[in-house]
Amino acid sequence: MKNDNLDKFINKIKLGNCLEELKKIPSKSIDLIFADPPYFMQTGTGTLYRINGNKYNGVDDEWDKFDSYKEYDKFTRKWLTQCRRILKDKGSIWVMGTFHNIYRLGYIIQDLNFWIINDITWEKTNPTPNFRGTKFVNSNENLIWFTKSQNSKFTFNYKTMKNENKKKQMGSVWKFSICSGKERLKDNNGNKLHNTQKPEDLLRRIILASTKINDVILDPFFGTGTTGAVAKKLHRNFIGIENNEKYINYANDRIKNVDKISKNDPFFDYIKAKFDEKIKYPKILDLIRENKIKSKYLYNLKEDKVYLNSEGKIKINNVKYSIHKATEIFENGRYLNGWKYWYIKEGNNYISIDDIRKDVK
Repeated sequence: MKNDNLDKFINKIKLGNCLEELKKIPSKSIDLIFADPPYFMQTGTGTLYRINGNKYNGVDDEWDKFDSYKEYDKFTRKWLTQCRRILKDKGSIWVMGTFHNIYRLGYIIQDLNFWIINDITWEKTNPTPNFRGTKFVNSNENLIWFTKSQNSKFTFNYKTMKNENKKKQMGSVWKFSICSGKERLKDNNGNKLHNTQKPEDLLRRIILASTKINDVILDPFFGTGTTGAVAKKLHRNFIGIENNEKYINYANDRIKNVDKISKNDPFFDYIKAKFDEKIKYPKILDLIRENKIKSKYLYNLKEDKVYLNSEGKIKINNVKYSIHKATEIFENGRYLNGWKYWYIKEGNNYISIDDIRKDVK
């Protein structure tokens, strides 16, 4: 359903504080929220140097500074509360952080009665070394994926993720390099524009996993526009909120120069989550009419034998039942899928009627 009040935000970046800008977005209008908030890293003082002697520029931006955990927690509760309001009931949220903040985020997420679906570990294949050699290298960041309630019917393109993972179920540890090379935006002096720019591969997976084509994705900490650039490529819509005008200017240029994947590109079916379209298998009556089931009798693995009539019904005590209802009767009211419960018998072999219908397809 079109939301006219949302149109003025679609595919635009709003300059301002996210706590104020989020209030302007209509309730229950957003399909997905991706948030890469300040981590409150508390990097301390002192200069760090790389092995080659060059100075290392860490995260010392003003947007990452808070007076205390209490202030950080208060800020987090406010923006997450607004995210709950604007998220559709079937929507979901991704939030990321490091050891500095992820545990506080998780506590607040659950305290606000969200429901956590997964936690994901992003394993960095090229992490920044620990220059002082005082602890393990921080080679991972974490993401929390959650919904408004346990009963939310959120989007998860399971088969798309399985196909992306060489036909195996996608796990909760993802390996990507940190943003570098040509993808890393630089300012006019050749310095990295944003200290925490995220790699497009990370956003690509999140968006492919948890949205549909034309969905609206909101990023309340938009930075240099990775969410918007990837959303545009994948034929999704975005809304960005950012309080740094310099970042917005670079992000707008970046997104403007992004091309959507062509509808003639073979990958276009992939971004539509085509793998997750429901396959329409033949009904039992279709199999009988097409002579795919020739037997007049069905069996279960307990060797119970039932009569299957020409209408695709199982006859028990002169009463006709569907294959599913007949299964309930034989299982004393326990529901089981009739397709997987009943078999035809050829000699000593049992052949599932579920396998028969899938072979037809």
